Amino acid sequence: MPQQLLVNIEQTFAVILFGIGFTLLLLHRNLLKKIIGLNIMDTAVFLFLTSMGFISGREPPIVTNGITDASLYINPVPSGLVLTGIVVAVSFTALMLALTIRLYRRYRTLDIDRITLLARKEVN
Repeated sequence: MPQQLLVNIEQTFAVILFGIGFTLLLLHRNLLKKIIGLNIMDTAVFLFLTSMGFISGREPPIVTNGITDASLYINPVPSGLVLTGIVVAVSFTALMLALTIRLYRRYRTLDIDRITLLARKEVN
């Protein structure tokens, strides 16, 4: 079992990173820590997809010297998914940080429980 973990070190590290991010997301009440946890989870998924798309001994999918045999190149789909995911993750992080700034300016705290309590008091 430990040898199998070392063979798949990238996937093992991705799962550990995902667990760390998920723990941050669930256990912390601070909004910034939740955003950081979500970013760690995103990074873990990107690492996992990248490691699954890599095939040892194959080249990037750029045709050179007229060689068009697909079995000599890696699959470009995981790389495209990772690039798209990075763009979405950066946009989502920017949106969440902007909303967090607005919440902090209004309630003077980043604790999600206190923000919820203060927002309920405003409604009543």
